[in-house]
Amino acid sequence: MTGATAPSGRGRSRTFEDDDVLVTALQAGDEAAFAHVLDHHSAALLRVAMLHVSSRQVAEEVVQDAWLAVIQGIDRFERRSSFKTWLFQILLNKARTRGARERRSVPFSSAGGAGDSWGGAVPPERFRGVDDPEFPHWWASYPTRWDTLPERRLVGQETLDKVRAAIDALTPRQREVVTLRDVHGWTADEVSAYLGLTAANQRVLLHRARSKVRLALEEYLDDGR
Repeated sequence: MTGATAPSGRGRSRTFEDDDVLVTALQAGDEAAFAHVLDHHSAALLRVAMLHVSSRQVAEEVVQDAWLAVIQGIDRFERRSSFKTWLFQILLNKARTRGARERRSVPFSSAGGAGDSWGGAVPPERFRGVDDPEFPHWWASYPTRWDTLPERRLVGQETLDKVRAAIDALTPRQREVVTLRDVHGWTADEVSAYLGLTAANQRVLLHRARSKVRLALEEYLDDGR
């Protein structure tokens, strides 16, 4: 991409944090703007792609395809969503298409319903009910605290492997939601827009995913006390 050059250094980064400025620069062919989005989003795009395909190599190819689609389509971007949402939606479509070629798709409920019982998750009776007047869905009684455990146990490789295994065992949609919310720090609105979910479905998926990961870690960390 060629064209106008944005101010360099920290000022450039702050300017490109404004979505309108960023998109305008990209549509003008600003190489600095494209370098900015590459720097800020490439790693996250790769991690999301790896949720859907069989290997890192394939995920890297998917990310390259997504960037090419961005370059080819930026002039048609109508700003009905944020640039980040649009970018990751392109990536999601590419990754799902590639993943479907690699394996037979298995239907699943977007809200973790059919085929996704509470097995492997924290039992629902450990939480307050949806109609609780003060704290719906909160813990009925607080779970075991882990902040008293030695730091080397909390951040050790074996614990990290348990977290990864628990996330890998989630349904595809649960894995997407919890990865975007808790690994990449997306807001609920961003995740809902990106995945095409209602706010309620996003909450259910996140709660179920966190519950399953929590139980897997309880079985490991509490056993070692």
